[in-house]
Amino acid sequence: MNVGHKLVIALAIATTTSCVLAKPASDASQAGVTVSGTAGLIAAAPEASVKDASKIVVWLSPIDAVRPVTASAGRVRYRLVQHNKRFEPGLLVVPVGSVVDFPNEDPWFHNVFSLYRGKRFDLGLYQAGSQRSVRFDRIGPSYLFCNIHPEMTGVVLAIDSDLFSVSDKNGRYTISGVAPGRYVLHVWYENATSESLQALQRQVNIQNPSQTLPAILVKATKPAPANHKNKYGQDYDPEAVKTDY
Repeated sequence: MNVGHKLVIALAIATTTSCVLAKPASDASQAGVTVSGTAGLIAAAPEASVKDASKIVVWLSPIDAVRPVTASAGRVRYRLVQHNKRFEPGLLVVPVGSVVDFPNEDPWFHNVFSLYRGKRFDLGLYQAGSQRSVRFDRIGPSYLFCNIHPEMTGVVLAIDSDLFSVSDKNGRYTISGVAPGRYVLHVWYENATSESLQALQRQVNIQNPSQTLPAILVKATKPAPANHKNKYGQDYDPEAVKTDY
């Protein structure tokens, strides 16, 4: 056997060996880490109690070059339905830049507007069965109202991450598909001050295939009366809103 043949065989053996001995990527790096925890509410008044700890939003923003496992490319559109004179869901969390569809599934006209904070828009008056859309390209909460039905209120919260969860009534939340690495944990709750929410931010290191974070306690303040203005900055006309629908 000449030198050339020996060299070819040696290279083939080395290649085969390297393929056999190569270590597969860890489960955490392939599927991502499942992060879970609990978030509770502290009543502003000592004598008050808070039993429903739902609608607390928790999300993770990556630090350095860490990127979420779930790619943001090809992001699905979101839906916030108008039904039974309600926004369903009342709280919708979306990654910033997402498009939200507002279908009218009631048998009457609706108008959706947000002019106070966050994304400012006015979809005008549109009939049953039709739909209009908004791209939420500004981070933060956008408070939603209807210019016909003052009882209709809702929130779209746009955040800088694909990794988020909304707590249930027991305060439990789960975020799946988190790539191992360092993150900043953020918390949002509608009836909490921005200062108290800022104080809850902290850096977390995600490593294990399943990781539980320390409990979060949010100080809830009593919400102000929901006497919002209409889209013209005026009080709702009591006679105009006395409809049969």
